Amino acid sequence: MYVIPSARGRGLSKAVLAGLEAAARDRGWTTLRLETGPRQPEAVALYEGAGYRPTAAFGAYAGARDAADSLFYERVLEPGAQAPRDSATRRIQ
Repeated sequence: MYVIPSARGRGLSKAVLAGLEAAARDRGWTTLRLETGPRQPEAVALYEGAGYRPTAAFGAYAGARDAADSLFYERVLEPGAQAPRDSATRRIQ
């Protein structure tokens, strides 16, 4: 996920992440996994703040040498639960 600098600080990343989680729930998915990098502290803060927890490399990353430059996260979705909606998320919808 990337938000251009002039649009940052408006809750767009939170809204996109919440939308992806809602779409996953609608499809019956129970776990979401993602990859980011250690040089992306804003992304790490976003994901950890949304309840994602560190996990082992997965999929094509598992056992790959370049996976050492990545951070892996996952979140188990609660059925029917919605992500917290703050005022920034409501404002941009």
